[in-house]
Amino acid sequence: MDQILYDAEDGIATIALNRPEAANAQTMALLDDLDAAFTRAARDEDVRVVVLRANGRHFSAGHDLKDRWPGPGEITLEWIYDAETRRYLEYSLKWRNLPKPTIAAVQGKCIAAGLMLCWPCDLIVAAENAEFSDPVVHMGIGGVEYHGHTWELGPRKAKEILFTGRPLTAHEAERVGMVNQVVPLDALDASVRDLAHRIARMPPFGLRQAKRAVNQTLDVQGYYAALQSVFDIHQTGHGNALSVDGFPILTGLGEMKERLRGA
Repeated sequence: MDQILYDAEDGIATIALNRPEAANAQTMALLDDLDAAFTRAARDEDVRVVVLRANGRHFSAGHDLKDRWPGPGEITLEWIYDAETRRYLEYSLKWRNLPKPTIAAVQGKCIAAGLMLCWPCDLIVAAENAEFSDPVVHMGIGGVEYHGHTWELGPRKAKEILFTGRPLTAHEAERVGMVNQVVPLDALDASVRDLAHRIARMPPFGLRQAKRAVNQTLDVQGYYAALQSVFDIHQTGHGNALSVDGFPILTGLGEMKERLRGA
């Protein structure tokens, strides 16, 4: 079964995460395929807007921690750093700067690395049952690799979510400006489609310039530099885990995600 589905119609490319049996946990192959789908949409002159959605009950449970990691005693900080730089930080930044408007449709759980899929999108529409969380402080790490927390939530709400590990509800996310709209679950796809059609009617060059203006304003304020520097802070958590106990910090979060898959 394909982990990523792609469809383009009426100027809208729809990219769907397609691992519902695993709560759309992200394998490295899934991320590679997702990047290929975004690239395909960017290159298609008929595509005006890109929608990212997910099949199943949950948007994404984050990284699939069983996927292609070296075994105990084999994993190194260099391996982790190189793998996460490419597929986590660089992919997310590339999707953020896609020269076309992007919309994320989020339902159910969006955990940790799930944030690295919706945060790079220009707009987020959430179902009423959506919950956003980053519980990796439980693993001894200060936050997921694409550290948009302060910008997306504001500093105090970001600290609360990280310090406690509790999920942010869809309505809370809308109040702090992280989510554009909250809609009933059964209206999510139609609402996103209507929004995409409205945007697709705008001049493509104007949309591209508007997106660049907002993104570059954030970058001048330090957004890009902050993501780069906090990514290195993130790696110190991995280094500490390796030095203390050989990286079993994956176990706790893995068990939590297994419970989610059975929910």
